[in-house]
Amino acid sequence: MRLLPTLFCGAALSVAALVSPVAVADDQLAASMCDYVAADDKNRLRKVLSDYRLRLRNIYDGVVCNGESLIRHAFRSNAADVGEFIVKQLPGSAVGASGDIAWAEANGFTASPLLAVLKSRAGEGD
Repeated sequence: MRLLPTLFCGAALSVAALVSPVAVADDQLAASMCDYVAADDKNRLRKVLSDYRLRLRNIYDGVVCNGESLIRHAFRSNAADVGEFIVKQLPGSAVGASGDIAWAEANGFTASPLLAVLKSRAGEGD
């Protein structure tokens, strides 16, 4: 009887050991994506998504750069090209519901070309 709890604890430890490297890899991947957005490097962002076989719409909510979404990070970094790429990868309904348009207008990004792309994708026009 005493052997069963010991085996059970050992299995839990081995599962935890397997999960940790994945979490670190995910953090590194997210950090790389944030760096590519800040550098306005659309090609490298596309490559990393392709290499890991990821769709931006599936992981968008899980990637946070300095406490902000990828779109907001693109606005703050003046990364219009990569911002446009991100917006086009997301469903229009998600773009409209995100609150990013109101956030951009409230934070002084009304002159950004990315705001026009965001409004167009959300179906708001100018």
